[in-house]
Amino acid sequence: MSKTYYVCKYTPLELLTAFGGECENLNHMPEGFDYADQIAHPNICGFGKSVLEAVLAGDVKELVLVNCCDTIRSVYDLLEDMGQMDFLYMVDMLHCGNACSRERVAAQLVDLAKKYGEYKGRSFDCEAFQKAFAPRERMQVPHIAVLGARMGDELFAMTEKSMPLPVVNETCVHNRSVAWTYDESQNYAAPESGLAAASDRTEPKDSEKTGDLTADFDALMDWYAGELLGQIPCMRMMDATGRKQLYQDPALAGIIYHTVKFCDFYSFEYADIKSHTDVPLLKIESDYTVQSSGQLLTRLEAFAESLSLNPEIAKVIRGEKGSGSAWTDGKDGRFSASGKGSRPEAPCGDGFEDGLYEGRTPHMGKGYFAGIDSGSTSTDVVILDKEKKIVAGIVLPTGAGAAIGAERALECALQEAGLRREDIDEVVTTGYGRTAIQIGDRSITEITCHARGAHFLEPKVRTVVDIGGQDSKVIRLDEDGSVKNFVMNDKCAAGTGRFLEMMARTMEMSLDEIGRAGLSWDEDITISSMCTVFAESEVVSLIAQNKKPDDIVHGLNKAVASKTAALVKRVGGEEAYMMTGGVAQNQGLVKTLEDRLGTTLIISDKAQLCGALGAALYAADYYLQ
Repeated sequence: MSKTYYVCKYTPLELLTAFGGECENLNHMPEGFDYADQIAHPNICGFGKSVLEAVLAGDVKELVLVNCCDTIRSVYDLLEDMGQMDFLYMVDMLHCGNACSRERVAAQLVDLAKKYGEYKGRSFDCEAFQKAFAPRERMQVPHIAVLGARMGDELFAMTEKSMPLPVVNETCVHNRSVAWTYDESQNYAAPESGLAAASDRTEPKDSEKTGDLTADFDALMDWYAGELLGQIPCMRMMDATGRKQLYQDPALAGIIYHTVKFCDFYSFEYADIKSHTDVPLLKIESDYTVQSSGQLLTRLEAFAESLSLNPEIAKVIRGEKGSGSAWTDGKDGRFSASGKGSRPEAPCGDGFEDGLYEGRTPHMGKGYFAGIDSGSTSTDVVILDKEKKIVAGIVLPTGAGAAIGAERALECALQEAGLRREDIDEVVTTGYGRTAIQIGDRSITEITCHARGAHFLEPKVRTVVDIGGQDSKVIRLDEDGSVKNFVMNDKCAAGTGRFLEMMARTMEMSLDEIGRAGLSWDEDITISSMCTVFAESEVVSLIAQNKKPDDIVHGLNKAVASKTAALVKRVGGEEAYMMTGGVAQNQGLVKTLEDRLGTTLIISDKAQLCGALGAALYAADYYLQ
């Protein structure tokens, strides 16, 4: 039997079920939009394209939509014009719960019932309708909630696997809350607490059993319309205040807020949540493809690490809190909840089984620990002794493979320290290639490692700026050096080390030369585009106009500084600032960024080794704490 797919929590699932429909949420993230891009507007959101992709691939034949937004309206119009669906219907409802909207939705439900019943060749089954209702269940144990716009199944599975606590999907389509509460006098009775047992239900009238759409049915649909509109509202509803219960849940230990590219409605809510909760919060955005979910893995893992390193949440993860009637963070009872949650699988290797380090009794060998930072441009290695003193620090080009580059860099570091591989008790890997390196004992994200390394080098640092080869990061630190908040630019090369490398190649300069060239300039040139391709065209044009190289480089530095300063503002940067990574050696960019931020950046002579240093410190902590 063909499934009837839906995309919105306001879809009348119980009604469809009453006519024999098997309903399924259409929530798959495709590899790309090969079909959809051929017929859809380029600015239609990724989710809208995913719906088109599923239909055009032949996976969906029955679809009931709700006019959630302009994208869904566009999708419906395109599908209707194509005429390839076995059944297609749009529930057109007003975005409020007043009497006018309820009347309109009730009329839509009656019309849908007639057309869907004719399509299925089935009569309305009152008992099936009643049984389809399910009361909303709330998790009572400490958990992480995914809020915001719908999250694809593949990304949610990745999120569940990454987090150290249970994860609940509370995004727009998932927080559905429609329960059976119809008045007993209407012969569809059930207790207000939920669906009654079959023996407690009043038998429906014969006319209702046979599916006659009578006046009683109209009254039922009027009630049903009110229940659908009375759910926890989505951000498209005119009054969305009822959504506050989603982030005021006392059992929340963390929030992951998800938005879809080109969808503005949920971005507004994120700003409000950010200012009204002290629960750890991560914002991510996807374009609704599987590829985009891969880009988000580092952010998810870094968030999981920050939770695991939080002393109070770590106790819950270890099972030391969560039993009995409540658990608290020792301050305001923010995380109070009843019951005890099961301890989930560790997200980041053995070191996270019980917090970050606990779990097995280490055996001290020679007392040396290594951190390997596998970046897109360079692979950096730091070796520490048991006093946490650096005995070796190596920076080598990564080359064609992360694993080979890591082995080569570690070997060079061992030679520098006069050590052998067996002298190293623990190896922690970090960076974009960390999971591909087999010689590591565990891996930790570069966000957590850069924070740890920066705090070690200068404890007063509260904001870390890392312009890496393929992404840029700004990290806020607590007094103890743990990650308080972070933002990343990892969706294009704009503002990254790769951007500067390509511009240097275009100007036939080395990275050292381009770093010095930006220190002095005469003409204040502005590079208008941060897109690497278009910026390169601008640079070629400026060269053709005989503009001075120093002036062009200053324009490039301004562009990168502007992009980086925007990240600093988003994360709420505060003194003192440190810049890490290889780009910290670019003196012209550092000066331009300092001018833009109105502050002085701390530049350590170990700036490029900061990520590897943090990884080595975690390796040492595992053994020495």
